[in-house]
This record gives sequence, structure tokens and C-alpha cells, in this order.
Amino acid sequence: MNEALVLVVDDEPQILRALQTNLRGAGYDVATAATARDALAAAAMRPPDAVILDLVLPDGSGVDVARELRSWSAAPILVLSVVGDESEKVAALDAGADDYVQKPFGIDELLARLRAALRRADAPAEPVVEVGDLRIDLEKRAVSVGGEPVQLTPHEFALLRVLARNPGKLLTHTMLLREVWGRGYGDESHYLHVYISQLRRKLEPDPARPRFILTEPGAGYRLAAPS
Repeated sequence: MNEALVLVVDDEPQILRALQTNLRGAGYDVATAATARDALAAAAMRPPDAVILDLVLPDGSGVDVARELRSWSAAPILVLSVVGDESEKVAALDAGADDYVQKPFGIDELLARLRAALRRADAPAEPVVEVGDLRIDLEKRAVSVGGEPVQLTPHEFALLRVLARNPGKLLTHTMLLREVWGRGYGDESHYLHVYISQLRRKLEPDPARPRFILTEPGAGYRLAAPS
């Protein structure tokens, strides 16, 4: 099996070197770029299996790079953000990034998120998603917890289906609203909160401490990755 190629994009030389060393030590092939222009050129020349992308680059925004890559590549994109980059982070996720890691970051967390992203990218379409004792049969539109069926409204199931099709992946408020209700609800995050609360009341053993539908503060929600 060939090594997965990871493209690392960051304008800080010490971060590039550290990531290159650690990723190679973990068994990945690594390409690097320090600018948005070089990143797109490198990706076009050798299409990567995954991208680790800083949001702030000397010649542009990582958001634009993510959007351009996503227009032709399905490779997972993990963005690196610093505290205070909240709006940029959400914009990158809306542009097609799969996850984010906040600077300063631990290499173990980054590698874990990278492995998870690559697993999701390689996983075949699966009509049944199981997270702990939560079972979601997408084909039959059936949901159960601990073997007990759970009745959901059409909108509740539609929202859960989007999350279940992307287990472990962070989905922003805007992405979820547009997927379930259409573009007209792009800024109605409070509307989404109502349905997430309803789902948690029906699915979670303790809705105040959710185990299945997880909140990423200021960004969105994710369905916990299957164990």
C-alpha cells in the first residue's frame, strides 16, 4: 500500500519543519508549501490524499485555497487556526474544509484528526451508521437507541441524516441549515439549535451531556465518530 501524501501549507518555517518530521515519522509522504499560490500549484502537480492548511498565508487566505481545492478535489482538508480566527475558521469549513485544529496544537491530536479524516474519505457508503448504542439506518429511515426505536419528525431525521453521512466531521451551522432547509435559512442558527435540542432529548441518555451529537462552540456540530 502506498503512503498517503499530505500537503502541508503554512508560512512559518518551524511549523513546516515540525509537521514534515512528525508526519514522515508517522508513515506519511509529505509535500510542503508556504503560500497560497504554491499550495495550489503543488496540489495540481501531485494531488494530495489530505491537506493541512493554515488559514493565514502571505499572499491570500486559507479559505480561498480550501474553496479552490474543493472545486476539484475530495481530499480531506484540516485547517490550522489561532485564537481569534473564529469567523475565518467557520468560513473555511463552509468552503469545504473537513475539520480544524487550533494553534498551538499537540501533534498527537493533529495526527488523530488526520487519521480520522482519511478513514472517512476511504470509507464506502454505508446505509447503517452506529455510534455506541445509537443506530441510524439511512436506507430504511429508522433510528434506535439501545435497540428501542425512536420516532423522529421529517426535519429531525433530515438533520440527523446529514450528520450521520459525515460521522466525526464538523459541520457548521450554515452547512447544516442549507443542507436541510435550503439557502434561505443560512443565517438562522437559532432555528438549528431548536432541532438539535429536540434530537438530543430523543436520542441522548442525558441531553445536558450529549454523547452522540457534539457541539463545537462557535462553529457547529458533529456526530461522534463510530467506535
